[in-house]
Amino acid sequence: MKLLRFLLFPFAVLYDVITRIRNWFFNLGILKSTSFDIPVIAVGNLSVGGTGKSPQIEYLIRLLKDDYNIAVLSRGYKRKTEGFQVVNDTHTAEDVGDEPLQFYKKFKKDVTIAVDADRTNGIQQLLQRNNPPEIVLLDDAYQHRKVTASSYILLTKYNDLFVDDFLLPTGNLRESRRGAKRAKMIVVTKCPENLSEVAQEKIVRKLNPKPYQKVFFTTIAYDENLKGTNELTIDDLQDKEVLLVTGIANPTPLLNFLKEKKVSFKHLNFPDHHNFTNQDIENIKKSYETLTSQQKIILTTEKDYMRLEGKVDSLNYISIKSHFISEEKVFNSLVLSEVKKIN
Repeated sequence: MKLLRFLLFPFAVLYDVITRIRNWFFNLGILKSTSFDIPVIAVGNLSVGGTGKSPQIEYLIRLLKDDYNIAVLSRGYKRKTEGFQVVNDTHTAEDVGDEPLQFYKKFKKDVTIAVDADRTNGIQQLLQRNNPPEIVLLDDAYQHRKVTASSYILLTKYNDLFVDDFLLPTGNLRESRRGAKRAKMIVVTKCPENLSEVAQEKIVRKLNPKPYQKVFFTTIAYDENLKGTNELTIDDLQDKEVLLVTGIANPTPLLNFLKEKKVSFKHLNFPDHHNFTNQDIENIKKSYETLTSQQKIILTTEKDYMRLEGKVDSLNYISIKSHFISEEKVFNSLVLSEVKKIN
C-alpha cells in the first residue's frame, strides 16, 4: 500500500494544483461564495476519515441550544434522496444519512436538522422557514467554499495530525495544509485522557498556529449506559457474549475501550457509513446465533444503530461525547464571541 501511494505521488501534485487554483479563485471572488447575516459555523477537517465531527457538532448543539434557535445542515452522506430535506420522524438513514438521523433522534425537540448537498441552497431554504434559525452549524463543510462561514472549526486527530499527512492519493488530505489558515479554532481530537501539558505544547508547536488561532485538545468519552433493546451498563457486558458490529472509519478506540473494561467480544467490521445489505444482515444474524451463551447481545455504535435499527434483534449501542482535556471554558467563550459578532 505504501509503495502504491508513493507511485501515485504525481497525481497528488496535480491534485494540489487543482485545489490550490480552486481556493485561489474563491479568495479572489472569481468563484462565487455566499455569506449570510446569521452566524454560520463550519466544522470539518482537511483529511478523509473519522476525526470526530459528529461529537463536536453535538457539543456545539448542547452549548448553544438553550439560548439560540439552531439548525444543523449536512449533505447527508450516502443518502438515497436528493435536494433539500428537513429530517422528520418518517425518515430513515437511507433517506437522510446516518449522522443527520442521529442528530435528529437526540435533539429533535431543540434543533432543526436538514440535509442538502448544496449548502448555499440549504441555508437559504432554512431561512425561509416559519421559524428560521439564528445559527447554522455546517457539518463536514470545511472544503465547501461556496458558503463563506462566519467561523471555521478545524478538527485533526491526535495520532494523525494534518501536518504529518499529504494530499490524496499519496496521503489522506482533501486539500493542502495551507487550508488550515481558515480556521479560528483547531481541535485535536481523540487524544489520550491523560495527555500532559508538555505533550500538548509539543503538538501546538508542531501545528504552528497563526496568531489568530487557538488550539484545543479533546478526548472521546463513552457513555457507561447502553441504549437500545436492553437497559445495560458497560460493566454488565462482562457477563455476556457480545457481537460487536461497526461501520465507522476507525473502530480501534472503541475496541480498546471494551478491552479495558474486560468485555469479551467478536467483532464484525464494515467500511465507514456502510449501507447494510440483506446479505450483511443475514451474516450478522448468523454470527449472533453462533454465540453459545444465553446472555448474548449485539453491540454497535450510535451511528451504525441508525442503519441497523429494526433489522436485527437484541441490538444495543454505545454513545460518545467530545470531552475537553483543558480550556473548555475558553473554547466556549470563543464560540459565543463568534456568534455575538454576527447576532
